Amino acid sequence: MIVILADPTGLCFGVKRAIGELERSISSKGKVYALGSPIHNPQEVKRLERMGLVVVNSPQEIPHGGTAFIRAHGATPQAIEELRRRGCEIVDGTCPFVRNVQEKVAFLSKEGYAVVIVGDPDHPEVQGIRGYAVGNSFVVSDPSQVDLVPSCAALGVVAQTTQKEDILAAVSASLVPKAKELRLYNTICSATLSRQEAVRRLAGKADGIIVIGGRNSANTGKLVSIAKSTGVGVQWVESADELDWGGLEGKEKIGIAAGASTPDWLIEDLVSRLRRRSMGG
Repeated sequence: MIVILADPTGLCFGVKRAIGELERSISSKGKVYALGSPIHNPQEVKRLERMGLVVVNSPQEIPHGGTAFIRAHGATPQAIEELRRRGCEIVDGTCPFVRNVQEKVAFLSKEGYAVVIVGDPDHPEVQGIRGYAVGNSFVVSDPSQVDLVPSCAALGVVAQTTQKEDILAAVSASLVPKAKELRLYNTICSATLSRQEAVRRLAGKADGIIVIGGRNSANTGKLVSIAKSTGVGVQWVESADELDWGGLEGKEKIGIAAGASTPDWLIEDLVSRLRRRSMGG
């Protein structure tokens, strides 16, 4: 069995940066409160919790004067203001790509555009981004939901950073009849696009693909979707412990791709186990 690793794969710049900020804060403060899960990877969150991370769901759960961490997905302006009112020291781990979308939404709203965010309404990144819209805003996950957007003079369109380009293009095209003016910003991050393209290339080299990443990770889910669309057999695991070894029988080339929230240590463990198995270990 030959193991082929997608290139690029694993932690993206934004998540790696956020984890570094969080680790430094824990080292200096001892206890840090993250407003929501700091990374969509349960195994990595557990590691950080052992260091001193405490995950909370609202600013009110953080003690007055405590250290509050804003995850890579960002947070609403309202949540950040509440943290300031509570006298919290804020460590901002917002991904620069997410920050860019937040700024675009704030600008569009200020200029009088109704804002359409192409993404998952339940995803914390999208919820945070929407908080920067001061006027009308809508979240559309696919073209079938465009009817939720009323006709208006001007529409501004942005995307969740982990969105697929074909979905953004399809939604944007469907919105054209809705407005006299439509302004589109392709805010899908380059790391997302490069990892999605890497999976497509990987499918051409392997007869089976394992995608490793949290099941609560949007970008990992999209990698799985892309891999499955190629017709190659796909397994989605959060760690090597979940591997279906029977499903790998007879396969000569196994491709591995990892979500942008998957730390190196989980990828390395998976690769190591596959190689040991192929050598009869």
